[in-house]
Amino acid sequence: MLENVNEKCAVVGIFGHKEASKLAYFSLHALQHRGQEAAGISSSDGEKLHTIKKRGLVMRVFNETKLKTLSGSSAIGHTRYSTAGDDSILDAQPVFARYDLGEMAIAHNGNFTNAEEVRAALIKKGAIFQTFMDTENLIHLIAKSEKTQLTPRIMDAVKRIEGAFSLVFLSRTKMFAMRDRFGFRPLSLGRLPNGGYIVASETCAFDLVSAEFIRDIKPGELLIFKEGREPKSIQIFEPTPKHCIFEYVYFARPDSKVFGQSVYQTRKNMGKELAHIKPIEADVVIPVPDGGVASAIGYAQESGIPYEMGIMRNHYIGRTFIEPTQEMRDLKVKMKLSPMTEIIKGKRVIVIDDSIVRGTTSRRIIRMLKEAGASEVHMRISSPPTTDPCFYGVDTPDKDKLIAANMSTDEICEFIGADSLAYLDSEALLRSVNAKEDNYCTACFTGKYIV
Repeated sequence: MLENVNEKCAVVGIFGHKEASKLAYFSLHALQHRGQEAAGISSSDGEKLHTIKKRGLVMRVFNETKLKTLSGSSAIGHTRYSTAGDDSILDAQPVFARYDLGEMAIAHNGNFTNAEEVRAALIKKGAIFQTFMDTENLIHLIAKSEKTQLTPRIMDAVKRIEGAFSLVFLSRTKMFAMRDRFGFRPLSLGRLPNGGYIVASETCAFDLVSAEFIRDIKPGELLIFKEGREPKSIQIFEPTPKHCIFEYVYFARPDSKVFGQSVYQTRKNMGKELAHIKPIEADVVIPVPDGGVASAIGYAQESGIPYEMGIMRNHYIGRTFIEPTQEMRDLKVKMKLSPMTEIIKGKRVIVIDDSIVRGTTSRRIIRMLKEAGASEVHMRISSPPTTDPCFYGVDTPDKDKLIAANMSTDEICEFIGADSLAYLDSEALLRSVNAKEDNYCTACFTGKYIV
């Protein structure tokens, strides 16, 4: 369970369906795990764009009445966790603007690494910003472009930005979808049952609306959707795949396919690799839910040690505003995670988690398991040590807050109170996803940044 590392965001686009906003709404439900801070949908009826966005979960932001106001056969949507910007409603997406060519809305998953530089240059030229989001840079770049049509303006604008971006744009008559040249963030294309199209951050959104997966949008590719035509593809940048490997480790839903592979299967592979290279004698394998479940299954299958759900998770615990004393912090973990004493008591337990960031949550979990009667607790992590922050759309702490950047594995083991601690190494992680390092960004484990 990642503590203090937050989901990036999710984007969805629906084109060519009479109930586009409703399909966008259901798709955002499927993508809620990628951001719970705010949600929004913009739709187009061919004449005008309509936008509703608000802080909160998808089901709280929208209802039947609101969705009826989002008329039209095309819509884009967004669920947000802030990786850049403030937490005000102004920083919710899609970002909407009126400009000389009409109206436009943009939704963005990722981070522009040169956002401050671009913003400063735009402000010097008289641009007035209403939000702290790097996404708003695109609005100004498009509005200020000297090109006379929207497609060339978008192409101009994206050539000015660097970093990670999966983008969906909506105008009155067209929808656009694009990924950065490295394909950091996932974005897939699907076909709706009536012949319309969907793009979404993860394919789990396709399953909910009965869409057929077509393919991933290529790194550096811009897709243009126009009524009565097949999507038009323009390869703006030469593809240089550097997919975020943390999508497999933690972010993506297990029932999704990202970067062409099953998330569930890759996580099982991680667990099998972990059992193979970091074995230990024990009585039971348990996951930290929900992130450790698939890897724990893989570990148990490879090791032959029985798998059990030794910790139950309460999914209905939100933020608490109780004074953060040590006692209250421990109580919050117990509110969220409850040990199954009859499974744990007197047992040598292997507990599988996806990562350790600050170490504080792992420490409380191990204390909880030992208080429940575990004779030994051996921590196994299905990814390498997280030693460096991410600048491509993941809200990781600074390096001085990352425990693996400041302590050895033995020191972390002592800090969290485990009887042993072992991580998956980088080579085994890459084997788990059947890939070479050249195809993935592993900067959070290696400090080797792409941009």
